Amino acid sequence: MNDYEFTLKFRLPESGKNPEEYIAALADAGCDDALVGVGRPGRIALDFTRTATSATDAIVSALKDVRKAIPKAELVEASPDFVGLTDVAEIAGCTRQNMRKLMTTHLASFPAPVHDGSSAVWHLATVLRWLHEKQQRSVDVTLLEVAKINMALNIAKERAAIPNADQKKFTDLLMLAAAT
Repeated sequence: MNDYEFTLKFRLPESGKNPEEYIAALADAGCDDALVGVGRPGRIALDFTRTATSATDAIVSALKDVRKAIPKAELVEASPDFVGLTDVAEIAGCTRQNMRKLMTTHLASFPAPVHDGSSAVWHLATVLRWLHEKQQRSVDVTLLEVAKINMALNIAKERAAIPNADQKKFTDLLMLAAAT
């Protein structure tokens, strides 16, 4: 058994309802191992430290517990997943400048960002895997396991938002993107 740390952010079904009204229901449903944040109207975030046999078990059981307490809550994001260079540098134990140098000197193998703009964003799991495999750096395997599950969860959530009629087009686009 390991302790897995992750955050699940939800949109509440009744945006006008005070999110603090859900806190007791969340504790009763098994989310007493989470710090609950209610700072944004219509949203709730749960910062879990859950003991389980795997990251998958921890995250799946947390999702089920939240669904028991707030059945129509909509998952917005599971984290850690999306990170910038500063986040990666902090996790890797180096400076942002060192991480940027690693990225720019290994452009061919460094993971492509999910978003590349004035601030680039990566999936944490792909960068941690790269640091471990290509740079022989030690990475926290528990964090890597959580990041992999959260990446898959966030991607699946976004894919589910694509209407069924467009799923074939989406699959064709993926094939084209992978071929390039």
